[in-house]
Amino acid sequence: MSNFDWSKLPFGYQKADYNVRCYFRDGNWGELEISSSEYINMHISATALHYGQQAFEGMKAYRGKDGKIRLFRWEENFKRMERSAHGIMMAPITKDIFKEAITKAVLMNERYVPPHGTGAALYIRPLLIGSGAEIGVKPAKEFLFMVFVTPVGPYFKEGFNPVKIAIVRDSDRAAPLGTGNIKVGGNYASSLTGIIKAQQAGYSSPMYLDSVHKKYIDEIGAANFFGIKNNTYVTPKSSSILSSITNMSIMQLAEDIGLTVERRQVEIDELDTFDEVGACGTAAIISPIGEVYDIDENKKYEFCKDGKVGPISTKIYNKLVDIQYGDEPDFHNWIEIIN
Repeated sequence: MSNFDWSKLPFGYQKADYNVRCYFRDGNWGELEISSSEYINMHISATALHYGQQAFEGMKAYRGKDGKIRLFRWEENFKRMERSAHGIMMAPITKDIFKEAITKAVLMNERYVPPHGTGAALYIRPLLIGSGAEIGVKPAKEFLFMVFVTPVGPYFKEGFNPVKIAIVRDSDRAAPLGTGNIKVGGNYASSLTGIIKAQQAGYSSPMYLDSVHKKYIDEIGAANFFGIKNNTYVTPKSSSILSSITNMSIMQLAEDIGLTVERRQVEIDELDTFDEVGACGTAAIISPIGEVYDIDENKKYEFCKDGKVGPISTKIYNKLVDIQYGDEPDFHNWIEIIN
């Protein structure tokens, strides 16, 4: 196993040994190719560079106490990548190639899968790009699908501790009928303005409001928002929000422990009414929020006032992480062991 201080890994890129690639040419996907290069040779007129034909996924592999490696709900990642491909007119990867590629990428880099109990995991990044050359605005005829991996620690340096979030109104992450509900690079490029603004104000990430009314909570940077009150788990519903596989799983676990789940519009003024709030996604799992600062209104919403994460967020977080690492029974068949 590689010589990392696994418990102190940042959430960042670390070189692994191999990545997996597959090309779509002449109307068909080819065979998987193995590469040890970190670079891609690309035509200067590739549609990924000029017209944003690019989609990606984020997922993780976990090592259990038994030493076995587990994938979490990979089929949902495949479905989302398929939706993303259709959304920006790319050739979708097949389910068989997707599964083979992510499995091969993990197993060929097995020495980078962190040991159980370190809080680290192997991040898996499937990537689909328009590699064909076009100079007019049109879909490519050739595409590249690839998967690379890297060991990672917590997304937020605070780990599973309260983070501070800032509301931004002078930029939007996505718009209704746009690409906010699929996982494409342009959404993240448009979120950088808000991310930098929040960080410069001393906050971890921005809270985006809906782009039409600036009234409803949209997303927390690259993560879904949730709030808990009156034994109810509340998370926003909007056509511009990316459907989070982590949030989907949390909603199921919330019901399992007896909570009511509501997926609906959440007004910013409702923040005051929640007992617990947080952000959730593959990278962070759950990031409990201790403070939301409205920059324009100079107003603070405070949570976790004793510095401790709320009991329901803690219970759901521990339950989900234990399922992912194989420490708790997987009643919903979310886990697949690949070695």
